[in-house]
Amino acid sequence: MEAILFASGEPVQVDRICVALDIDRPTVEQLLQKLMDYYAYERRGIRLLKIDDSWQLCSAPDYAETIRKAFEIRKPAKLSQPALEVLTIIAYYQPTTRAYVDQIRGVDSSYTVGLLLDRGLIEECGRLQVPGRPRQYRTTKQFLRAFHLSSLKDLPELPDDIGEDGQMRLNEAGEVVDPMGGTRKRRHRPTPGNLRTCKSLERGQRL
Repeated sequence: MEAILFASGEPVQVDRICVALDIDRPTVEQLLQKLMDYYAYERRGIRLLKIDDSWQLCSAPDYAETIRKAFEIRKPAKLSQPALEVLTIIAYYQPTTRAYVDQIRGVDSSYTVGLLLDRGLIEECGRLQVPGRPRQYRTTKQFLRAFHLSSLKDLPELPDDIGEDGQMRLNEAGEVVDPMGGTRKRRHRPTPGNLRTCKSLERGQRL
């Protein structure tokens, strides 16, 4: 199992591992979970990530800077605030159109959507069946990997009641701020990476 994950270099679906090893799915998932826990507990240089219905071996985040130095890899540029806003809207309301994103933000988002497509964080996923047939977008597995999320269920919960100004806010810890005071807990873990810097996001009605 470990050899399959290592040789792939990409996320491997559970069913593919089951077929290769001729083992039932519950057993494979249990072994994968144990392997993931083992890497984390022993503080190994590699980690096993669960991405939707797939698993992938990757380097441990603690050694990211060392790996960059070893291979002379530039640190990727952080996403700008507009890019974070667009990415957050698509993540919560996917599949969605650029027109919907524009409606929420109040500005044209065509350049930012193109940037996120180039970064592999979003992708086209069909067209809306309305006049003009606008393209729809959704987040990718690269988005999950970039923010260390197992699935979209790990995103912070949206509050039921938004503040009087119609905005949702995240504090410095990446927690959703309750408009009545205090914060609301996330489903599983804090959203890592650049998404923590997204302070506010206008919320509109779905088209």
